[in-house]
Amino acid sequence: MPETEEFVGIDVSQDVLDVSASGGSTWTVQYDEEGLAQLTSRLQTLPVRLVVLEATGGLETPVTAALVTAGIPVAVVNPRQVRDFARATGLLAKTDRLDAQVIARFAEAVKPTPRPVPDDQARELEALVARRRQVVEMVVMETNRLQRALPSLRPVIQAHIDWLRGQREQLEAQLDQVIKRSPVWRAREQLYRSMRGVGPVLARTLIAELPELGTTTSKRISALVGLAPFNRDSGKMRGKRTIWGGRKCVRNTLYMATLSAIRSNPAIRAFYHSLLARGKERKAALVACMHKMLIILNAMARTGTVWQPAPPVPTLSA
Repeated sequence: MPETEEFVGIDVSQDVLDVSASGGSTWTVQYDEEGLAQLTSRLQTLPVRLVVLEATGGLETPVTAALVTAGIPVAVVNPRQVRDFARATGLLAKTDRLDAQVIARFAEAVKPTPRPVPDDQARELEALVARRRQVVEMVVMETNRLQRALPSLRPVIQAHIDWLRGQREQLEAQLDQVIKRSPVWRAREQLYRSMRGVGPVLARTLIAELPELGTTTSKRISALVGLAPFNRDSGKMRGKRTIWGGRKCVRNTLYMATLSAIRSNPAIRAFYHSLLARGKERKAALVACMHKMLIILNAMARTGTVWQPAPPVPTLSA
């Protein structure tokens, strides 16, 4: 009789990993090289169907990489999904061990799709993109502080802003080098940037943080980014369809690119104004344009076809 497949949840903390398998076994290992070796060795003795971890700002990356290297299927999920699942099933108590058990139950019930883990070069690109985003956010915060600061403090804040801008330029130079080292990434960046409104920031964010682009369906890619609208209906009440979840950093970058595309891309601009003419709110129209851009980029990546604006409709002469 074949062994029952097991779903495993791992709660990641700074120093230890709490592990729980759907078969009932639980254990803890230290979060270091020796602990990761113990973890992978033990999991390789089990009929593991899937291991699930929560995204924890990069803390989960070494664990995920170790599991993938050992040939163990792993998925990294949004913590909000697990929290909502715990509330829905009445699992309200919270310890690291209980969290691991909840993640294991979530894995068994939901069966999220394993996400491929990037290699060292892809992780470097992702880290550089993330760091650039952090530096840009710090520039914005310091600029806001500068406007409210006492005159005696403004030179200090301005000096910090100038330093941060220098850091941003260095990171962008590093990003250029990383992209240039990969012919695939160079071609992908050129492909994305052929679409008006898509600049280097969005192109590199898509390469680093949305590697599934071009490999899956429009519906799936929309859900990954958090642009798939969800119904809010109950009985006779029909609520507004809303978006949530997904990869926030990709969505935020796409938002800024869409603002540019509405000004510079005739197709997106025409679509946006057609939605306004039909009574759509500006925010809803903007989100629809984001969704349209993402679907077009997904098709471009799947077929390797550069952006082709629709030809003008000929008018009949009198």
